[in-house]
Amino acid sequence: MSINPKFTIVLCAASLVLAGLSIVNADSLDPATKARVERFEKGPASINVSGYPQGIQENYAVFSQKCTQCHKLSRPINSDYALPEEWSRYIKRMMNKPGSGISGGDAKKIYDFLVYDASVRKKSLLDSKLAQLSAADKATNESKIQQVHAKYGN
Repeated sequence: MSINPKFTIVLCAASLVLAGLSIVNADSLDPATKARVERFEKGPASINVSGYPQGIQENYAVFSQKCTQCHKLSRPINSDYALPEEWSRYIKRMMNKPGSGISGGDAKKIYDFLVYDASVRKKSLLDSKLAQLSAADKATNESKIQQVHAKYGN
């Protein structure tokens, strides 16, 4: 039994359309999440990093360039993420978005920037979140923050 090549092309095209609809549907946000994202996007869209170590300033440039490919920079800047584990999950999710262009090396630079920035600019939020963790999870997150600070000489 042979299959008509035109039928195969139509079948493949239909599969791609259905896959695309699934992706769009998966990306739709519930009202509470949508309101939360909108709140983040209304805040400042840049950070004064002039007081940060040079390497972190360079990572901010990567963060600014890569993250604006898909959304406003104000979204991560004003988000309620502060823990290293939150940033790690967020960056991995963004890496998998079509067209993000975030390589593994870029992801590490973005992670280092966000962890450092949260430990400075979002210190009270970070401290509040750390206080709610188990002793082991707190120690793990604090160790990751210390590693980033040590890497950039601060």
